[in-house]
Amino acid sequence: MKKLIVNVLTREKRFALIDGQRVERLEIRQPIHTTLVGNIYLGTVTKVLPGMNAAFVDIGEGKNGFIYRDKLASFVLAEETKEQKDQKSISSFVHQGEKLIVQVEKDATGTKGPRLTSIIELPSDNVIYMPKGKYVAVSKKIEDTEVKDALRQFCYSIKNDDEGFIFRTSSIATSQETIIKEIDQLRQSYEELELQAKAMKKNGLLLESDHFFQEIIEIIKPITVDLEIVVDDHQFMKKLKSVFPMLSISPHNGYENIFSAFHLDGEIEKMGKRIVWLSNGAYLVIDEVEALTIIDVNTGKFSGKHDLSDTVLKTNLLAAAEAARQIRLRDLAGMILIDFIDMKYESQRKQVLEIMEAELKKDDRQSRLAGFTKLGILQLTRKKTKNSFSESQMEKCPVCDGLGKIPSTETVAFRLERELFEYRNKDIEEVMIESTEQVKKVFCGEQDKYLKSLEEILGFSINFKVAVDDKPYFRIVQLH
Repeated sequence: MKKLIVNVLTREKRFALIDGQRVERLEIRQPIHTTLVGNIYLGTVTKVLPGMNAAFVDIGEGKNGFIYRDKLASFVLAEETKEQKDQKSISSFVHQGEKLIVQVEKDATGTKGPRLTSIIELPSDNVIYMPKGKYVAVSKKIEDTEVKDALRQFCYSIKNDDEGFIFRTSSIATSQETIIKEIDQLRQSYEELELQAKAMKKNGLLLESDHFFQEIIEIIKPITVDLEIVVDDHQFMKKLKSVFPMLSISPHNGYENIFSAFHLDGEIEKMGKRIVWLSNGAYLVIDEVEALTIIDVNTGKFSGKHDLSDTVLKTNLLAAAEAARQIRLRDLAGMILIDFIDMKYESQRKQVLEIMEAELKKDDRQSRLAGFTKLGILQLTRKKTKNSFSESQMEKCPVCDGLGKIPSTETVAFRLERELFEYRNKDIEEVMIESTEQVKKVFCGEQDKYLKSLEEILGFSINFKVAVDDKPYFRIVQLH
């Protein structure tokens, strides 16, 4: 039986997928890391730059977004060959002051605003619908050529000239009638977006992507059987039940934080450490540097019962499975090098590769195994879509000049929030907390906005005594 534990009661949203006693997936989302990717806006073109074949678009988010010529629906739909369109400037396809429905492809970074596209994508269970995409694609995970061709032919028989579709892997096990219903609903959704855009007087948000909820749905879909879901918020539970009415979804009603109740806080603490122990006494050392991640395998306390070769192979097989799990849990991405203990035989390296391949298939993120180098180091890459656990939850230690990492100010502040929720509706009038200034600032929000709403929810007043420390911390001093 698998369990999905969902913690959405406080500002930091988390979920964990447990298989038996083993955590297979862990996701933590802080407000500071909220993404605009996938959001759909009504925008106005403020400036066209022919030299860059790009335009700036005001979407009502403060910083203007930018869109390249090839991402304009007018470019994609133009009745000319690709070669003819490529010779034209962006000015042939868009003008200053023009209203556009756009979608965010990439968040703002530094001085750059968000990257936009007007080739809108609306996802559903089996297809991704592009009202002005003009092409058909099939998931790369579908390897059967005949199946791919059949899906394409079916799509061309129902699409209009402007539309585009991407068929998900699940579409091969879904009836054509179900897919047609999905497509009709998606068409209707886009028509409603267009009507909403016409009624809007200012630039702004048309449709917001709930990435956290969507990620949970993607986790649940392939399991459904033998899955128990526990949620600490009734509204979120109702939302999940509307999508999965047949699943066992129950509330967590205890005072203790749901992650603490299921002993998951210890797992999160382990994820912040370099050393990961294996069941046989061997261990992994995980080091993230700017350009890559290095995972080193050590025999540790394990000496084996037979010869050295047997010890090495058993350790490496265990390490391969655990390394793949840690890559998922910590959301490691980019280039990853795993330094296994030296193996004499090619057959042993093949066994390790087979384990890695099987474990990486459990991952929804695209990865590629490049194989062993001459020095016996396994190379792989994993697509980066967001910050890793250490990037989002940890910060450089000021005491050791950045050589180590400690929980970030945000992580500590949200930990305090969860701890205070455990005193909700108890016979308490006031709580006194000692913390660093930065923890207090994140906890309270701008102009104490969040502090005031939290005091109303919890039913007691919260006061702070600011302390000076090199590291972010808090402690509850008194409860009255």
